[in-house]
Amino acid sequence: MKLKNIERSIIKTYRKSIWSPFIKALNEFQLIQDNDKIAVCISGGKDSFILAKCLQEIQKHGKMNFSLEFIVMDPGYKESHLKQIKKNAEILGISLKIFKSDVFAVANMLNTEKPCYMCARMRRGYLYDYAKKLGCNKIALGHHFDDVIETILLSMFYSGEFKTMMPKLHSDNFENMELIRPLYFVKEKDIISWASFNNLKFINCACSFTEKNSAEGKRAEIKNLINELRKNNKYFDFNIYNTVTNVNLSTIIGYHLGDKNYNFLDNYNK
Repeated sequence: MKLKNIERSIIKTYRKSIWSPFIKALNEFQLIQDNDKIAVCISGGKDSFILAKCLQEIQKHGKMNFSLEFIVMDPGYKESHLKQIKKNAEILGISLKIFKSDVFAVANMLNTEKPCYMCARMRRGYLYDYAKKLGCNKIALGHHFDDVIETILLSMFYSGEFKTMMPKLHSDNFENMELIRPLYFVKEKDIISWASFNNLKFINCACSFTEKNSAEGKRAEIKNLINELRKNNKYFDFNIYNTVTNVNLSTIIGYHLGDKNYNFLDNYNK
């Protein structure tokens, strides 16, 4: 009964805030096609689990014919964290395929002060590799709307470039593999609300570095900034997103496409 209530809550209680934005992303970005085999990457957090449930629901009730594999990479979790992941999967009716890696140990060894970037890159490679072995042509990640907005601002403030987190990407290293982000339009606060509504508790990143530095880092700074700006303008985050869908190239000083660079002077006197 609890599982049915959880599934019903996605379609009914959170139809406007989770289900509809999920469907919008699938349709707007053409994230799933017939005969896809999708590896849903479960980290153990709230985002990856709601992603898994949404994909299960669209598989049951949608018109597309595709299959799902729910994969968990154990990068060096504590036993308690792994136990929590398995418990939540059982509650949510998700059959997991778990495989081990040494990502936490290697990432921390290669960069003891800032291992997160290295960890993310290594995780992605392991996930692609395992998904390909399962015969999958896509991996689905649980990045949500807040991740997208944060990435835009992080790039502007700290990298000096204008870019965003894309809704789907072709893999550079794994032929015929694609990454998709079906929660692209779902806000984090609504995922948190869904988890609380159903009395579900999920793990966070679960690495020792993050546990010690959870309040630090540039992404945390940007997240706090966004929350402050939302207080004065409830459309702030939507306006930020719209900037990457409504770029006026005639007012851009320079940009690059692939390996070519363009400057406004190229066509200034033409």
